[in-house]
Amino acid sequence: MPRARPTGRPSKYTSALATEICAQIVEGKSLRSICLQEGMPELRTVMRWLGEDREGFRQQYTKAKEDQADTLAEDILHIADNTQEGVKTKTLANGQVETQAGDMTEHRKLQIDARKWIAARLKPKKYGDKVENTLKGDAENPIQINATAAKW
Repeated sequence: MPRARPTGRPSKYTSALATEICAQIVEGKSLRSICLQEGMPELRTVMRWLGEDREGFRQQYTKAKEDQADTLAEDILHIADNTQEGVKTKTLANGQVETQAGDMTEHRKLQIDARKWIAARLKPKKYGDKVENTLKGDAENPIQINATAAKW
């Protein structure tokens, strides 16, 4: 009797699957959310592919993550320019529930801050804080560096 094909997530690497994963990353999706989709490999499988660098997948993935920073920057503008209506509920000490409808300003601020933080780490030269370190000395009295060998 022939064996039934195993049903489950694909674990065989293909360049088409790698391209689809990277395309979704550029769109702003997390690798975790991509791997939870029907027909996608498990997260640990994709991480193994990255470690093995199958067909240059690591370079393709790295480029996709850098491009994701630009998508996150676009998301920030969209979130900032559009209101998001919602309802806040608060249970008072006497057990009554108080509701308040309106713009979810705090939630939108959290969304923006999270995207700024991630974008700054994915593409620090473009979205990171500019840090400038300069070391200046007196032209007539230059800084002296004395190197000594460590005695172990």
